[in-house]
Amino acid sequence: MSNHFSAAGLTHPGDDPRLDLTDLFVFTAPDNPDRTVLIMDANPFMKGTEFHPDAVYKFNIDNDGDALADVAFSFTFSEADNGRQTATAYYATGPDARTREPRGEVLIEATPVSFDAMAMPVEAGPCRLFIGVRSDPFFADAEGVLHWLAAGEPGIFDWTGTDTFGAANILSIALEVPNDMLGGRSEIGTWITVSVRRDGTLVQMDREGNPSFNPILNPDDIKNEFNATDPVDDVQHHVKPLSETLQRHGYAPDEADAAALTLLPDILHYERTMPAHYPNGRVMTDDVFSTRMIFMTHGRANPQGVKPHDDLMAVFPFLGTPHS
Repeated sequence: MSNHFSAAGLTHPGDDPRLDLTDLFVFTAPDNPDRTVLIMDANPFMKGTEFHPDAVYKFNIDNDGDALADVAFSFTFSEADNGRQTATAYYATGPDARTREPRGEVLIEATPVSFDAMAMPVEAGPCRLFIGVRSDPFFADAEGVLHWLAAGEPGIFDWTGTDTFGAANILSIALEVPNDMLGGRSEIGTWITVSVRRDGTLVQMDREGNPSFNPILNPDDIKNEFNATDPVDDVQHHVKPLSETLQRHGYAPDEADAAALTLLPDILHYERTMPAHYPNGRVMTDDVFSTRMIFMTHGRANPQGVKPHDDLMAVFPFLGTPHS
């Protein structure tokens, strides 16, 4: 998985698939080097048919390297009514970017969510925006990992050649923004979060920076705690359990500590002057599942056989139209 099923026991955060973030992509717009594309996906296999109306979905942007959000794009949703739902997008900077509440400038209000293959992107202030159902771009032979776990042989993967996500749909928020909205530096750090309102307070349920991290590498008993916390606290609280996981898979202690610090804080870094390929940003054709399996097993795993999906689009929003 990338970030699919990221709660304890490989379940959905809050037992609600709408609160399950699956992927984060960050790359330069192919037709304009002065704009950056941010994509978040949620709801693996579309077990729920809409975005959660009591949740805030959020892109968090750190542009000064302190693991705190300096810029945020937040999204809220109406109740679904007869197969229809609308979204409102916000742009915040400074202290307003560091709250879980949707604050700042309203980029667009009550824009329809797409639930079919015909919808087009909309203009949201200076940004381009698409919100709706798309084909899940993540590709992974998840069954092969289950075979490996059952066999108990570290580094030995019995890949099946079957893409678990080849016919799956997700809910997607795709945003193309002018670079000056992200801050003055060419390097940014990005992570996504989703929080749900409970008794009047927003409670963070899931987050993702690096792909295939929390569901695969974090011990099961800290997955939910990890989802509820922020990257700024990751080094203090999560290096030790991650290092212990890596040591169980062949790393020496000092080597495991150093490897853990390449993933923590859990933020996806992107230097815009360099081509986008994970770990420098991420595009939909990056085989992050193989990358993570090889990382976890200290280089002993072999790459999976499944390939990127052939329904990706060359133009915004880039993800394929939904499967019927």
